[in-house]
Amino acid sequence: MKPVWLYLENGLLLEGKSFGAEGTAVGEIVFNTSMTGYQEIVTDPSYAGQFVTFTMPEIGNVGCNAEDMESKAAWCKGIIVRQYQSEPSNFRSEEPLHELLKRFGVLGICEVDTRFLTKVLREEGSMMMIASTQTGDAKELARMLSDAPHISEVNYIEAVSTKESYIHTSGAYDAVEYRYNEPPRPQAKIAAIDFGVKRNILNELTQAGIEVEVVPNSVDAEVLITRYRNGEIDGVFLSNGPGDPLILKEEQAKIRRLIEAKVPMFGICLGHQLLSIAHGYDTYKLKFGHHGGNHPVKNLSSGSVEITAQNHNYNVPEAIREIAEVTHINLFDNTIEGLKYNDSPVISVQHHPEASPGPHESRYVFTEFLRMIAR
Repeated sequence: MKPVWLYLENGLLLEGKSFGAEGTAVGEIVFNTSMTGYQEIVTDPSYAGQFVTFTMPEIGNVGCNAEDMESKAAWCKGIIVRQYQSEPSNFRSEEPLHELLKRFGVLGICEVDTRFLTKVLREEGSMMMIASTQTGDAKELARMLSDAPHISEVNYIEAVSTKESYIHTSGAYDAVEYRYNEPPRPQAKIAAIDFGVKRNILNELTQAGIEVEVVPNSVDAEVLITRYRNGEIDGVFLSNGPGDPLILKEEQAKIRRLIEAKVPMFGICLGHQLLSIAHGYDTYKLKFGHHGGNHPVKNLSSGSVEITAQNHNYNVPEAIREIAEVTHINLFDNTIEGLKYNDSPVISVQHHPEASPGPHESRYVFTEFLRMIAR
């Protein structure tokens, strides 16, 4: 394997080995604590513009397959692992991870002390970095990193969103039969605005009994309002997606118009954040974000604790309590994880109730959305 160099904006220079695509890439470095599901993470559009450091020390054991793709491509800038297993052993495997990374131009970096790197990020926070198989000169890497745009300045939604509308047809994955379920007969229909939607979110929506039409992020709000008033759709879903929600001015204005028109909405992750901003409450950035499959979230209505998957660097402010009921909180840091708005038919969650690595304890929110929009 070729050498690859990592240069972080705090001046740290590290050397590893390359097992993915070659070249030079700039992005924000974060760490993810999931024990399983690396293909789900790599193909999640929400990671566009980021390098993902896995705290799980060995990655690659189960390979990759077409069924576990969360989107049509791998979107992250690169992944960083302690040890890479190039020969997977799993009956569902169709190709090793390095082949998937090379196909989509994603850097794979191994033989790095990921425990040390995670501690740096915990202490100093998420930061920009550059990785290169072409040069290890610290001054040159520092210059290229300085010249590159910050992740907060880039609208990655333009790249990850669908360009054409389509009807999603598959239900949730059956882990016993090893196939996707045929969805039940729909009881309602929605338009899902694609900011970088994960496939399994769409699966869970259809499995709950909702017909889902996925529409581009460029969709006109007035078109959706007219379709709602004409009975063609019963609500709108706002998907997950990458980047800083504060720079998405057009999306904010669009959602604000839907709120004014009293269109029922449900948002996950970025959708949750954009709903807060559209209501007049700006998001803020967490120190190193929440990325992993093992975050405890308390449902304040039932009192139960759900183990959730998370992937976000931004959070809604405490002041949102002025206009919304907080339905879920993160038990790691008491940040807000779920909202029900007082004067709008709108609900949202920050965590990922659809995520596959780990329990599915939060799946009920899709049924709650169906109950809200059925008419």
